[in-house]
Amino acid sequence: MPGSRSLLVLANAAAGSADDAAVAAALGVLRAGAEIEVVVPDGPEDTLEAVSRAAGREIVVLGGDGSVHGCLDALVRLRLLVEAGPVSVVPLGTGNDLARGLGLPQDPEEAALVALQGVPRPMDLLRDDVGGVVVNVVHAGVGAEATAGAENVKGPLGTAGYAIGAIRAGVSATGWCMRVMVDGEVVHDGGERLLMVTVGLGPTIGGGARAVPQATIGNGMADVVLSAATGPLARAAFALQLRRGHHLRRKDVRAVRGRTVTIEAVDGDNAFRVNADGEVAGPVTSRTWEVLPHAWSCRVPAAAGLTAGR
Repeated sequence: MPGSRSLLVLANAAAGSADDAAVAAALGVLRAGAEIEVVVPDGPEDTLEAVSRAAGREIVVLGGDGSVHGCLDALVRLRLLVEAGPVSVVPLGTGNDLARGLGLPQDPEEAALVALQGVPRPMDLLRDDVGGVVVNVVHAGVGAEATAGAENVKGPLGTAGYAIGAIRAGVSATGWCMRVMVDGEVVHDGGERLLMVTVGLGPTIGGGARAVPQATIGNGMADVVLSAATGPLARAAFALQLRRGHHLRRKDVRAVRGRTVTIEAVDGDNAFRVNADGEVAGPVTSRTWEVLPHAWSCRVPAAAGLTAGR
């Protein structure tokens, strides 16, 4: 076995675009450069158990944003985040937005090589007030409703599932009366309905939609985008502009930046869903997120720049 390096590999068998050939190709590269233990977790508890046995080994995640989310969530729950080594990503999910923002190759063999030879880069993490984590983007409102609606079609249709979910949600959504606070300051008082609130460490969601185009990975800040585009025509225009990040030009969209973000429904009738790295929760009436600067690290290509809107 080459060298003495040892890796724990978490392979998500349910990742949207993953197939046996891609997994085998990535594992072939990893085996050529290190001793590896491969685990295919069947849910959060399996991930927790596998991560608890990492024993100082670096972790490589074969999967999408949700798989990375699950790994980091386990490290936080086990209180192993501080002593954990770099967590590398071979993007085999549906959206792969975190990998895209990091400049990671989409080819599984090339990404596996980065896991072996890449440079560790410090990464921020969002921690919420119920113990959850966010590695890329969390959003509330129509986007979370769209993801919930896309779950039944995401597998067979890939990223098109997100579009179908967005259409379904967009037709019926009239917005939510939500109060938004950033670093203790009220930036929206809930008097006007919001279609969507997005809190991003990275710039994209849903397979490349630039929901938070100004976000820069690893800068210690969360970028927040609030949309009040609740009329039928405004919703349609917002959805079209969101894909390329042009929605920030709209008068009914506001962008702010901070380290702590709270979203509150003004009453129970305005409870909202939240989507954290593709994992949907709720409806809830309140949620707060805090940035944990440089809480973990990820191996990236030596030339990769962690820039806004990559």
